[in-house]
This record gives sequence, C-alpha cells and structure tokens, in this order.
Amino acid sequence: MANKTLTRQDLLQAVYVAGPGLSRVEAKKIVETALEEICSALEGGESVKLRAFGTFQVRSKRPRVGRNPKTGAEYPISARRVLTFKASPRLVAAINGETLEDDESDHEEATPTRRATPLQAASQR
Repeated sequence: MANKTLTRQDLLQAVYVAGPGLSRVEAKKIVETALEEICSALEGGESVKLRAFGTFQVRSKRPRVGRNPKTGAEYPISARRVLTFKASPRLVAAINGETLEDDESDHEEATPTRRATPLQAASQR
C-alpha cells in the first residue's frame, strides 16, 4: 500500500475528470465552495454529515489538570473546542474490504460481508 496523501489538488483533478463539461476553473470553484461550506458550518458549531462517508462534529472540552508523564508535574489544560470525525459504517466496511448488505441505509444494524479481492475473484473463475 502506498503512503500517498490525498490533496486538494487531487480532489480538484477528480472533479475535473468526473465532469466532462467542466473547465479546471469551474472544478476548482466547486471544490473550494464545498470545503468553505464545510469549514463555515464547523466554525459555527454545526455538525456536518456526509452520507456514506461520516460525520464531523465540534465538541467542547472542559478545562482540566494534565500531568507530564516523565516528571509527574501538573499543568493546566485550558478549555477548548475539538473537531471529531466518526466514519460511517459503509466507510469502515470499505476500509476493511467488506460491503454492507443494506446499501440503502447508514445505520449500525447493517451486516458487513467480505468482498473478494481481485486475486480471489480471478481464482474463482
């Protein structure tokens, strides 16, 4: 497995290729607008749910006392907001090489099944 990171440029290229009538400028505008909408919603404290992908949420954390594990010294950790992501069951199944039997829903009750790898599929022919 390659250690490649998907970049904004990769997303732009994917949108450009997927839309045969789009110019690169239009594809860039689509990607930038989508990312801006997601960011502004999260900045406003809203959740962002992308079906079959996952949910982004902003959580508030209380102030607390932390401890340096090496020295044992205590130090205060201020209150802050953190961004969390929970992958959808469909994404988790896809990462694990499975498919969900219930393709119409994104709920936890869907049962994952193993997907044959290309090598397995070729050997079954």
